[in-house]
Amino acid sequence: MKNIVLTLLLSISVSIGFGQSDQTIPDKLTKELESISAQKHINGFSVAIVNQTGVLFTKGFGSSDIKKGSEYTQNTIQNIGSISKTFIGIALLKAQELGKLKLDDPISNYLSFKVINPYFPDQPITIRQLTTHTSSIKDAASYEKYGYVLKEKANKEVKVNSNFRSPNEMMDQQSFLREILDVKGKWYKKKNFLKTAPGKQFEYSNIAAGLAALVLEKATKESFNEFTKKHIFEPLDMTNTGWDFNEIDISKHSKLYSDKETQLAFYKLINYPDGGLITSSSELGKYLSELIAGFSGNGKILNKESYKELFTPRLTDKHYQERSERVYNDEYNMGVFMGFSAKDQIGHTGGDPAIATLMFFNTKTKVGKILIINTELDKSGIKEFISIWKKLEAYESKF
Repeated sequence: MKNIVLTLLLSISVSIGFGQSDQTIPDKLTKELESISAQKHINGFSVAIVNQTGVLFTKGFGSSDIKKGSEYTQNTIQNIGSISKTFIGIALLKAQELGKLKLDDPISNYLSFKVINPYFPDQPITIRQLTTHTSSIKDAASYEKYGYVLKEKANKEVKVNSNFRSPNEMMDQQSFLREILDVKGKWYKKKNFLKTAPGKQFEYSNIAAGLAALVLEKATKESFNEFTKKHIFEPLDMTNTGWDFNEIDISKHSKLYSDKETQLAFYKLINYPDGGLITSSSELGKYLSELIAGFSGNGKILNKESYKELFTPRLTDKHYQERSERVYNDEYNMGVFMGFSAKDQIGHTGGDPAIATLMFFNTKTKVGKILIINTELDKSGIKEFISIWKKLEAYESKF
């Protein structure tokens, strides 16, 4: 999912300088981030600065559990929103390397139900169109209405958003997508599709992202969870990263906060590949380091040809009604679920209830940054979020 507040955040220029001192760079950055954290508009957050050789700096600040007084550390885990989609892209390219699929294949080659644009029934939708958000599939209202499900029955001490469904309404991802996209589905509507042909227009779609993960499952005959664990998490030593609460150490999971004081109930995403990855800044830093290495021709989880495809922009002005040139915008252009800004930044943003995340690297300096927070942002929180990101940018070239 995308968080609308990020549009405001990333429209602001982020550059700042600082003076010299006798402190080490990590100590100085830590002290300045602690000062920002003391504003307490964000309960807990973690950051990382990386290059292609590894994680240069990672640390957590504030609280992961206010009631217990638990600290938020670089190893605290939580869901990271739409940064998760980049893992779908890596997985698809690995499957292509293994001969299980080709990105230009029609999705109908793999699915057990039909997904066609009713306005262009003779034009197939391809896997690549899913990865560039040009499939013509829109995010239907049913996605928000039925896609969030409580982890467990909530007690009165936590907030439950109005669109969180009860645990007994959980359903498998394939059934969820079929109900929205198959003409026989109970939530199907023609307006779930654009009135433009597949491949012609950029339309960011969480549903299309989840569909791409389902295609991968059908092509590889492995669950998306297991495929990504085998080909991404294990090779990168991401030992406490997973797609479900039963795949991670729940004791390291941060509480999420709908405001500075109110804990939000834990929730799951039925269409989980689009935004449901649970990880930490220290482990996501390993992943970002690998992306930079792959961009530089030194990656290890994909071959050079696959990395070239991952980082090849596929869209032009013709795909957009308008294009934003914000520094950290992931929708200016797309590779394979990999976002490109107009300002030499590659990566992705993320947002879901009570979380916001940023992950980008600079294509010139080959240095990347990560920010993960556990609190819904109000106006004061937005300012604090911006301050943290500015501080990371100020220090990224100092390590």
